[in-house]
Parts: sequence; structure tokens; C-alpha cells
Amino acid sequence: MKTKSALRASLALLPLALLASIVPGQSQSAGFYEVNADASVSESNLRGAIDAIFDADDMGDTRALLVMHDGKIVAERYGPGFGPDTKQLSWSLAKSVTAVLVGLMVSDGRLALDSPAPVPAWNQAGDPRGAITLRHLLTMSSGLDHAETADDAGGAIADADTPRMLFTDGARDMAAYAEAKPMAQHPGKHFNYSSATAVILSDILTRMLTSSNDPEVRRAAMMQFVEGRLKQPVGLSSLTPEFDARGTMIGGSIMHMTARDYAKFGEFLRNRGRANGRQILSQRWVKFMTTPSAQEPAYGGQLWLNRPSENNHLFPDTAPRSLFACLGHNGQYILVSPRQRLTIVRLGVSDREEGKSLKAAMGKLLELFPD
Repeated sequence: MKTKSALRASLALLPLALLASIVPGQSQSAGFYEVNADASVSESNLRGAIDAIFDADDMGDTRALLVMHDGKIVAERYGPGFGPDTKQLSWSLAKSVTAVLVGLMVSDGRLALDSPAPVPAWNQAGDPRGAITLRHLLTMSSGLDHAETADDAGGAIADADTPRMLFTDGARDMAAYAEAKPMAQHPGKHFNYSSATAVILSDILTRMLTSSNDPEVRRAAMMQFVEGRLKQPVGLSSLTPEFDARGTMIGGSIMHMTARDYAKFGEFLRNRGRANGRQILSQRWVKFMTTPSAQEPAYGGQLWLNRPSENNHLFPDTAPRSLFACLGHNGQYILVSPRQRLTIVRLGVSDREEGKSLKAAMGKLLELFPD
């Protein structure tokens, strides 16, 4: 089956340490499915839209789908072997988590959005990379010569920077690999989506927390910050970041959460940084994340936006303009629609062709809810 081949292709890229956290386990619920639709949407229509995402042959392998409306779960379904307690791989959903952590540190006064990014490798006199700011990194406009995909690298997946950084010659020290890249354009001039950029942000965060080069100290410092400033205050009990051998959080690609916690993170952003009765992240930072950047109208601060663009991955013709999303490789979605008071999470494995059908089905699910 096509879905099984897509799954095998994705799993072949992953280190063994990651496989245990995303391969179905016998202890997890199998096929959990519940719909408690509110008065704004027909239960039968909602079930039909969800079932299509799981059951149609051209969607790939959907492992979890969760819909929250007005802050309540109105629908939740899992594939066999997966359930509400299964932690699942984020892929690029992690970028938005990293951006929130940067925002917390900016609020603390330890980082500044429009000051040069504090990267020691860029501090030599005459190095053009010294002009790169946090804003440039967060909006994917650093100008660094990062090739995210095989297409960006001339067609060879082995030459693309993301697999090289995650799995081959850059894997032991991912930040050093990402930070060593030369400039391709002036900072702030061109949009270039890059997972390596988010790892640079993770390294900056860690060095603000500790001057140690000991990987264990670096991991501990970052985890203490994540636990105390995001995980506990928002209630993301399953949030589990991964780290490279140098102790740098893999902030662009590899975190794990349950579907419910991914949805809770989306609701946190929908509520402008507020959770559990507290303003945890400043509303001003959420506004930055959800405002189109100067270089790409469909991208803000590590979030995709619902704007017409060659790079658009959302639904500008059918969904509210305020819609934004965390998106990840193989069809990971956190869709957040403030005007619809809606957050939708989809986790699974879909290849490029299946992703087109999946996107259309996600758009139909969105349309069920009133604007």
C-alpha cells in the first residue's frame, strides 16, 4: 500500500532513539474515537469529515485528529495503536514552540528582537553574518545559505542541509553546522524556510542560560527553562524535546507531545499567550508571531499565516484571514482559527501527493465551523 511505503520511507530517516517514541505501542489505546459536537456543527457532518481523513486511500496514515471549539474537545480520533497518551513526533511543529521560548526570553530582557543575534561564530570583524538579528532568524530571512529540501539542494536529498544536520555530518553539533553556513543574500531581503535556523535559535537560548560547554549542563539548563516557563505554566505535561550530542535542543524538528497537548499549545496561542488564568507569554509577542513578515506574507514568526502567496500552505480562499498554523513534515498540523474559536490537530504520515488530498480534507473540516 502507498501509505505503508510512505511510513517506511519516513522511518528510514530516523535514528533508532526516536523510533520508540513514534511507533505504536501495545500499551496505547487502539482506535479511540469520540465526538461531542456542539450546536454550531452537525455531528454527522463532523464525523464524515474526520472519517475521510482517516479512511480515504489518498490521505496517508492519520494517527491522531483532535478538534477543539470554544476551548473544549468536540472530536477526537486515533489510529490503531495510538491513543490520547501517545507522544508523537512534532517535525516542524517544534519551530513554533521554539519561537515561544524566544519570546519568553525577550520579555525577560535577555534577548532583543532587532539586535544582532548573539552567535560567537559571527562576531569576527567584517563577518556579514554579524548583521543577522533575531527577527531575521524568526522570520526565515537570515540570508544564510541553507538548503532545506532536495529541491533546494539541486535534487539530491543527501546534499540538503536538514537531513545532513539531523542525520549525517552535522548531527553531533547541529548548531555549529547551521551557524557555519555562509551568506547567500543580505539579511532581511529574502524568505528561505530553514530548519537549521531554528536550531540556531535553540543554541542562542541555551547560551543565554549557561556558559558551560558540557552537554549535560546545557541540556539541564534548557530543560529547566522549558519546564518552568512553558511546560508547567501551560500544562504541556507530555512536552519532550530532543537534544543533540552537544546538548542543543533540536528546536526545528524533533519534539514530542500528545495530540491533546499539541491542541493545548494551539489554544495557548489562540488565547494570545494566556493559559490557566495567567498571561504567560506577552500578547505583543503573539502578535509578532502572527503578523506577516516583510519578506513573506504567508509567514510570521515561526508560524504559517493564511495569506495569498506562492508559499501558502493554508486556505486563503475559504478560511478566515486570522487563521494561522504550525505545520510539519509528513502532514503534521496545528490549525488555529481565532475567529472560529477553533483549534485542529492532525498527526500522521503522508507523502507529498497524499498531502494535497489531506490539505483539501483539512480545509473541508475547517469549513464546517461558523466564521
